[in-house]
Amino acid sequence: MSGIEIPLPLIIKQGWLAEMECMKAAVLTTFGGAESFEIQTVPKPIPKPNQVLVRVCATSINPVDYQTRRGDYKDLVRLPAIIGVDISGVIETVGESVTDFEVGNEVYYSPQIFGESGSYAQYHVADAGIVALKPSNLSHIEAACFPLAGGTAWDCLVTRGNLQVGESVLIHAGAGGVGSIAIQLAKAMGAYVFTTCSSKNLDFVKKLGADRAIDYKNEDYAEVIYQETDELGVDLVLDTIGGQTIQRSPEIIRPFGRLVSIVDTETPQSLIEAWGKNLTIHFVLTPQYRAKLDALTKLIERTQLRPVIDSTLSWDQIIQAHQRLERGGTQGKIVLEFTKS
Repeated sequence: MSGIEIPLPLIIKQGWLAEMECMKAAVLTTFGGAESFEIQTVPKPIPKPNQVLVRVCATSINPVDYQTRRGDYKDLVRLPAIIGVDISGVIETVGESVTDFEVGNEVYYSPQIFGESGSYAQYHVADAGIVALKPSNLSHIEAACFPLAGGTAWDCLVTRGNLQVGESVLIHAGAGGVGSIAIQLAKAMGAYVFTTCSSKNLDFVKKLGADRAIDYKNEDYAEVIYQETDELGVDLVLDTIGGQTIQRSPEIIRPFGRLVSIVDTETPQSLIEAWGKNLTIHFVLTPQYRAKLDALTKLIERTQLRPVIDSTLSWDQIIQAHQRLERGGTQGKIVLEFTKS
């Protein structure tokens, strides 16, 4: 997410910008609150031989976006920066080494999380190897819900979690961006799904496919699972919350089960329970690659996965979008639209 490295004010001052192809972007100028973004005119990126230039039609907001904005990863981000990690759009230029795409292809993908410019802009360049054809039955707004959250759910349940038919899984925060896709994916894989959520989202997660929805404010998820699995526990836990969730989860995982977390943690945790049960623990920062998007596309086109959209805003309402996600309580993804699908 390092963004554009040429200082933007210097470009404008020296008149270079007038001589370049340009685009609009929401630029992060300082770390802090949602008001840290500015809509600016910046140089349009130029693809390398192995890259494609994509006109961004829609993007969506993820927790890593506001975490980056407020400075949680300031050592990995060089300001000014264009952040954002979901794209659905149309290829406008193909690098000379790219043979599997052509101009006009509708695609979706997640940019590299750190080290490159992100999706809060009218155009984006990406290595062709992380780009996939957009599901044919989705609009750009719908497709923008999937790359990071869907790819994360795939890595957690399939690649790392090794979820099998007939197994049981607990998905924390089932109404969120990752959780709402993970519930659907786990059901498509033939698993029995427990999930935690607030009372207002109980019916919502059941419609997504959850077999047992647990109101985390009024029920102790560990007690529920302990009782409903005849004291055996679940095979897999997907943690999207962190903190005490990581430490408590081994209590309700079967011996030789798995715990997968997408939350980084700086606080030391006691995992003696995990050691005693021979559990496998994965911490996942999802990598970008086309194969998992192609796998998700097959499920989407079979209608086994569907987008869950909390709200759709214009891309220049980036401040409002960040504020809404950071407040919590969303159902699915907040999408920003650049052009009409």
